[in-house]
Amino acid sequence: MEDFLAKGMKNAQNAILAGCSAGSLAAILHCDRFKGLLPPGAKVKCLSDAGFFINTQTISGTSHIEQFYSEVVNTHGSVKNLPQSCTSRLKPGLCFFPQNVAQHIQTPLFLVNAAYDSWQIKHILAPEVADPHGTWRNCKLDILNCSSTQLQTMQAFRSEFLKALNSLGPSSTRGYYINSCYAHCQTGTQETWLMDDSLVLSGTTIAKAVGDWYYERKRFQEIDCPYPCNKTCF
Repeated sequence: MEDFLAKGMKNAQNAILAGCSAGSLAAILHCDRFKGLLPPGAKVKCLSDAGFFINTQTISGTSHIEQFYSEVVNTHGSVKNLPQSCTSRLKPGLCFFPQNVAQHIQTPLFLVNAAYDSWQIKHILAPEVADPHGTWRNCKLDILNCSSTQLQTMQAFRSEFLKALNSLGPSSTRGYYINSCYAHCQTGTQETWLMDDSLVLSGTTIAKAVGDWYYERKRFQEIDCPYPCNKTCF
């Protein structure tokens, strides 16, 4: 970051910190810190794509992801880099979950996420350790392969996801684009970002929603109807 600042970013008037997946989680955790590096009058915002990982149980009823995040924090000594607004209240491992952090971020934040995030379905809801017989293997590869029972479980996951999102409370500066696709990371390719046949939510592409939010032309806070209602999903 020091290198970018030295090359002129310290004079930036418009900046956005963005990432996908783990990089998206980092964008959330470091959002306010990033803003603090730039001039006071700069328009600084953060974009999280597929980084709203939720703390929920697996199909076998275990807290796999909570234990995993706790181990990550302990292994890498991450507590020093986590927001104190969270670590002062909760165990450090819980501060890897945006549902415990994002409400305290002062910098405007936009969340792009699938309510049926494919990475979270594979690694949080139905990781291999919780599915030793592989009954979820084909479903995780393609949502069209899922049984009615598995789809019900995924609908319950969506409900947990939306509950975590709603726990952030209202915000006039926060934006979100929560569609019903089975996907993970949707801002990195033109196919899902801006093309004529890109996926849409409320008739709006991701690029249009993010652009309007960043330049304060229009607020965007939309949640899609449940799967399989959105026929524009890839």
